[in-house]
Amino acid sequence: MNRHVDRRALIAGLVLGCMGVGAAQAQSPEAFFKDKTVKVMVGHAPGGGFDAYARLGADMLKKHLPGVASIIVENKPGGGGLVAAAHFYAQGSRDGTMMAVFPEQLANNQMLQPKLAQWKMEEMRYVGSFAPVNSGLLLRKGAAVKSVADMRNVESTVGCDGVNSQGYQYPSMLKNLGGFKFKMVCGYRGSPEYLLALEKGEVDIASNAWNALRISHKDKIKAGDVILFAQGGLRRDPEIADTPLLQELVSDPEAKSAIQFASSGAAIGRALLLPPGVPADRVDYLRSVFDRMVKDPEMIALADKRSLTLAPTPGAEADKIVAEILKAPATLVEKAAAAMK
Repeated sequence: MNRHVDRRALIAGLVLGCMGVGAAQAQSPEAFFKDKTVKVMVGHAPGGGFDAYARLGADMLKKHLPGVASIIVENKPGGGGLVAAAHFYAQGSRDGTMMAVFPEQLANNQMLQPKLAQWKMEEMRYVGSFAPVNSGLLLRKGAAVKSVADMRNVESTVGCDGVNSQGYQYPSMLKNLGGFKFKMVCGYRGSPEYLLALEKGEVDIASNAWNALRISHKDKIKAGDVILFAQGGLRRDPEIADTPLLQELVSDPEAKSAIQFASSGAAIGRALLLPPGVPADRVDYLRSVFDRMVKDPEMIALADKRSLTLAPTPGAEADKIVAEILKAPATLVEKAAAAMK
């Protein structure tokens, strides 16, 4: 008799367990995020452009994710954002409660430095991009070189943090593909340090995201203390339409193609990324939240108040850009990689 009772209890328990699993699987994304804490990771220190967009997104997600308990921004600097990217890929929560704002060239670096890239961009999904990001290359007023033509004949020093950042990669490509006599001086702890070195005259040239420079160096550029002489990207930023693209400074067609490949991540810019394994319905839900959020007049006003550009790209479109980058021919990737050494 007891055996029958035990059997019935076991069967009932299994049925209830299956019902519980079914209920969890059937839970809507809206219900899932209720009372959850969502984390936005940034691979850079507070105060820069990555951090600014992460905090803008966090502030507005509090409004547009109904029932969410809180949104936390976590800064995890190191390696130009690559340390955080590797951690995020390997250990980021797979349920949609963790997003990140990382360097736009992650897919490019995956191709250019496969041994270094501890992630697979094809397994991650973009929620959406706040804005594309071109880089701006600055020349200090008192430098020995006075023009782009001078840069091919007179040595000038370039400040940078590490060899995996655009602050090193873009000038290095001009050096190796365009014959620019650049001496790379790396080791600064991020763009604020090497931009300060530029102002002090320790280096002649420095590169940083235009989205950040338009805030931090707007007055200095207007006063002529620094000269914006080039920009990295696929298309000229409308705000600096008179400034040539890097690929426009070289004549060799193969060199142009290599620089364009290295610059292709600019179209992704500052964007929210999800780690691998997030359920498809939550990806779709977060993308719909993002698309609605970036059209909110309150967010547009907040971005304007913080001097942040908003030119959104849907997450699915950002994923398509990644897919195109990952299909680049091996010969093109090899030429670009060689130019960054």
